[in-house]
Amino acid sequence: MIRARLWFRCAAVHDPVTPCIVQPAVIGWKAKERNVDLTIERPFKGDELVLRMKGWVTVDPKKAVETVQRHGFLKVLDDEDLVVELESEDDFSRLAEDLEEAFGDQLHVERI
Repeated sequence: MIRARLWFRCAAVHDPVTPCIVQPAVIGWKAKERNVDLTIERPFKGDELVLRMKGWVTVDPKKAVETVQRHGFLKVLDDEDLVVELESEDDFSRLAEDLEEAFGDQLHVERI
């Protein structure tokens, strides 16, 4: 198995950036007739994390997710780092080529 990191071009500062989980999402409830002191804390899945980057990066996150999923799987590793898991070196090479063709220098993949 090959793991790689996705590097997006930041729309604000134009540097390569990769998303990471700083704090898991905390979901709670508001009740109409009482106070509900219950929350669920969970990290985003890989594709959810990328989709949350809309407007912050120079590419369409949905198109990025679709391109990556043709070759591998987006995962959040150790509840923090976004990675792409690929089965083979060929999958990695094809993904890198597809990203370059679709996004130019705005999104690329790097082995870790």
